[in-house]
Amino acid sequence: MERTDIRLALPSKGRLSEEALAFLEACGLAVYRPNPRQYIASIPTLPHVTAIFQRPGDIAVGVQQGSLDFGIVGLDIVREKTWGDDRAIVLHDELGFGACTLNVATPDELAGVSTVDELREFAARLSAENGTMLRVATKFPRLTADFLDRHAIRPYKLITAEGTLEIAPTIGYADVIVDLVSSGMTLRDNHLHPLQGGQILTSQSVLIANRHALHSRPYVLDTARTLLEYFEAHLRAKSCFTVVANVRGDSAESVAGKLFDQPALGGLQGPTISNVYPSHNTATNWFAVHIVVKKNDLKDAITALRAVGGSGVIVTPVTYIFEEEPARYTAMLAALEVT
Repeated sequence: MERTDIRLALPSKGRLSEEALAFLEACGLAVYRPNPRQYIASIPTLPHVTAIFQRPGDIAVGVQQGSLDFGIVGLDIVREKTWGDDRAIVLHDELGFGACTLNVATPDELAGVSTVDELREFAARLSAENGTMLRVATKFPRLTADFLDRHAIRPYKLITAEGTLEIAPTIGYADVIVDLVSSGMTLRDNHLHPLQGGQILTSQSVLIANRHALHSRPYVLDTARTLLEYFEAHLRAKSCFTVVANVRGDSAESVAGKLFDQPALGGLQGPTISNVYPSHNTATNWFAVHIVVKKNDLKDAITALRAVGGSGVIVTPVTYIFEEEPARYTAMLAALEVT
């Protein structure tokens, strides 16, 4: 019998779990989890959705196999755990947190091995001179093997490890490692450096869904649209401010003309201009101007408003910017061949 509930899986612990919860809350989809030891929670804004906390690897596999409908997890885990299988589809690939790269890293004492070509030569030399294979410690055997094969780095032996990888070359059970890198500080502290040309994958947190569930259960498809609506509206608004100012002019059209002469005052699709009605019955030639401005452009926008006679400038954060249709929802329908 087909499930009727909708399940969204989230990382169960660590920084990624904290960031996922903070992201959902910022999107207006806060998770209610009264007990941090509970692995099942609710999302009051989406009462039909159950939040389930799992390990990242289990999230990717669960979505792939269909026991979960949606999941928020790192792209690195998705690519590793769902290798060669399209049952788990990426709906949103830029949630804006959990950024890292998957890199080959070599120990500082391995002199003369700092590029992919040099690592290829080193592996060949190990085989020719000692009859041994290049030992690579990693938690990502599929992605690592694909990289080594594509660059003809052979022969090699993958050493799957679940603990700390950075110590592997020091204690002698691996020649190089393949691991996730964010700031690079951990590598430097352990006398390792990323291999030039050795970046395997750029990763961050993504939203994934089960392809069959999207196809066969209309309410899952509806939930996908809702999630993408909120995610995209929040991410679009996150980098913007609403700016309101009073500008003197003969008419709304004349004020618009002044604004169009200032590139920083274009807004999303143009400014909104309305009459200012004073509390006393006197004639006025003031107009209220509303525009949405990118955070990086705020200083220029304020300067431009002053240049056209703007006063009483008010700047407020934007919570959501909804478009007519979420771009990634349209892309999802195309990928699913749904009309």
